[in-house]
Amino acid sequence: MRLARQTSFILILTSCLAAVLLGFASQSNPPIETPTDRGGAPTWEPRTKFPNDVFTFVRIRYRSTRQNFRTHWSGDYPDADLNFSHRLQELTSLQVAPEGLVFDLTDQTLLNYPFAYMSSPGRMYLSEDEALGLRRYVASGGFLMVDDFWGREHLENVEAEFSKVLPDLKPVNLPLSHPIFHIVYQLKEKPQVPSIRAWSMGHKIEPWHGDMTDPDPHFMGYFNAQGRLMILLCHNNDLADGWEREGENIEYFRRYSEPWSYPMGINIVVYAMTH
Repeated sequence: MRLARQTSFILILTSCLAAVLLGFASQSNPPIETPTDRGGAPTWEPRTKFPNDVFTFVRIRYRSTRQNFRTHWSGDYPDADLNFSHRLQELTSLQVAPEGLVFDLTDQTLLNYPFAYMSSPGRMYLSEDEALGLRRYVASGGFLMVDDFWGREHLENVEAEFSKVLPDLKPVNLPLSHPIFHIVYQLKEKPQVPSIRAWSMGHKIEPWHGDMTDPDPHFMGYFNAQGRLMILLCHNNDLADGWEREGENIEYFRRYSEPWSYPMGINIVVYAMTH
């Protein structure tokens, strides 16, 4: 009887462990699903006869982290993507697709889209194939905006992972005089947008991400030999939360979405599309 009970216990434990690991695996690489509910975001028909001239907001799905099964590629998704696309259509002369897209870095179709966005890469780990895919993308003229990562450890990790992509390059701090801060909206200081959660707790930054001895916003760029900005790091910022949460709290909208998140996001896209 004791052996039978022990065998039964081992089988149950094994089954539970398998279920947990399966759950972790599904979190590490969840399926890409097109949202069926726009959450109140308007829709529209782009006014052009040339579908290839329509700007599409593309989000990058990076598959996993080395020590954490849970992925963070979907931060603020899909509301940020939908709301930002709407404001880009509304406030600029760009013709914008109402639906965004999500691609893996290994997907060759990514090369058809000149702008891509990456969220929450503080614990990102790029595989060799993903690094090769991103190198191919930026070398072919693509532009990557990297957002929502805070503190020294997250920045060090992002730089380490991107060294696999561009091993001979280091990110350069952009001064406030750089055109990306002035190309559409004239920004008189570098924006810093905390998440609505941090703001509701009375913070102007997100202090729970480790070493925050340097809490200032930093916009850092990887430039190729011809001086083209290929990757923009928006460090100590969560610009997309200002897009995602615009309808949740009017004070947060007026404090962050309206003066910082949308103007900076629009400046980045227009700069990317014209350079």
